[in-house]
Amino acid sequence: MQKLIIVSGSPCVGKSAAADLLYQAYENSAYLDGDWCWCVHPFSVEDPRLREGDKAMSAVLSNYLRLDFDYVVFCSVVAMYENIREAILRDITAAGFETVGFTLTCTEETLRQRHKKRGDQNECSFEWLRLPPYPGDHVIHTDGKSPREVAAEMKIIIDSLED
Repeated sequence: MQKLIIVSGSPCVGKSAAADLLYQAYENSAYLDGDWCWCVHPFSVEDPRLREGDKAMSAVLSNYLRLDFDYVVFCSVVAMYENIREAILRDITAAGFETVGFTLTCTEETLRQRHKKRGDQNECSFEWLRLPPYPGDHVIHTDGKSPREVAAEMKIIIDSLED
């Protein structure tokens, strides 16, 4: 059965890097960094115009699933919010796939260090770090781990579901 793998978490927690490595670890896979569908300034999760970004994510994921990729890896900060993730999933028009969710997290100190290393001029926010994981997600703490180690940990979990 096709797998839609959702990777969510705070900015700078390692989502994009780990998700990119995860998709490369599987043959016949596709990858969408959903945050590009929400790349606006100023950013506000409450901006009603961003519902169109949600629909864009659903459309791309639908296409990947209809094109018979075995693994579709999707990462996004906003997939942490239940109402947003559920709307994205509800609008996927493909059928017959299994969803596996991951919430990546780390300590505030690790997030500060990663934010500083990234060179981001924005203030480091802990808002997303403090959100509860999406119900049913596998939670992975990324402190002291490389993106390759996080991807490997996710892959072990995904592969164990196929046994």
